[in-house]
Amino acid sequence: MRFIDEFRQPVLAGALAQRIKRWSGPPVSLMEVCGTHTVAIFRHGLKGLLPPQVRLLSGPGCPVCVTPNREIDKAIALASNPGVILATFGDMMKVPGSYSSLAEARASGADVRVVYSAMEAVEIAQGNPKKAVVFFGVGFETTAPTTATSILEAKRLGLKNFFFLSAHKLVPPALRALLEAGEVRIDGLICPGHVSTIIGSRPYEFIPRDYAIPCVIAGFEPVDILQAIAMLLDMRAEGRAEVAIQYRRAVRPEGNPQALETMASAFQVGDAEWRGLGPIPQSGLQLRDGMDAFAAERHLEMKMRPPREAAACRCGEVLRGLINPPECSIFGTGCTPEHPVGPCMVSTEGTCAAWFLYRPGG
Repeated sequence: MRFIDEFRQPVLAGALAQRIKRWSGPPVSLMEVCGTHTVAIFRHGLKGLLPPQVRLLSGPGCPVCVTPNREIDKAIALASNPGVILATFGDMMKVPGSYSSLAEARASGADVRVVYSAMEAVEIAQGNPKKAVVFFGVGFETTAPTTATSILEAKRLGLKNFFFLSAHKLVPPALRALLEAGEVRIDGLICPGHVSTIIGSRPYEFIPRDYAIPCVIAGFEPVDILQAIAMLLDMRAEGRAEVAIQYRRAVRPEGNPQALETMASAFQVGDAEWRGLGPIPQSGLQLRDGMDAFAAERHLEMKMRPPREAAACRCGEVLRGLINPPECSIFGTGCTPEHPVGPCMVSTEGTCAAWFLYRPGG
């Protein structure tokens, strides 16, 4: 197959669905760990093609959703400083923090700008030498290399007014934390394709080794996802647990060495807090030694109140696969994409937003 439309062929999807429906083993719960997979599953109605004994769960695969209130509050506090321009991706604008959002901060006079790449923030810093420009970087390993490139470029240019606030997180440590918690039964993992183009398949090898759970790295089209499900069921039927790559057109076992090298040039691994999962050791990216000049938290004032959570929001439970969005009492009523209470209803990759938009029946 060479073209995307080949992965949307109804005949191929139908054949895979029939193969999956022949599953005669015990009930299985498979978790997708990528927000793009979640949206694709709902958009294409893939849940409706599966037999009742094959259940799909949505995991902590939306980087916006797993960003805790404390980190959003930091961004808002930085943006509230006179003389500061805060730049970030559009998905972050409406995410509620403890007391407000970046969109509300902008409405109150803060200079908050939406950018489409981290390099745009560097350009803003070049064009505003008398302002402190902060890039609020959010994302998994997928976007971290581009953020690292922007920091390295700011260093090359000798910019003194470019700063960085990190909310970048690493997927494999979160999967370990999820499996260690044991709150939900997981019989197989559909691992993220975009993340895996950077890190490859090897960082997931601890999952079959330590937990006897099979993993398949999948693409994002209907045939990709259905094939990944079929591969997981085959491994379950054969009593095998290993990491397999369905998304071979983009993912290599070793990942992307150049991207990994770029990340390592700007970042070092450190502990990080995740919404719904709490603090996870060695699960975040921080500026490495020698890059302190770009650390917004070190050089700019942040007046913050203690973080707090919206009492009725169950986004953390959704991210852990414990509940489906309709089980939250405010889903679709008190919490909608127009008036979100939690980030799972904000992001285009959020599980709550996908349920609200596509109204899945199962």
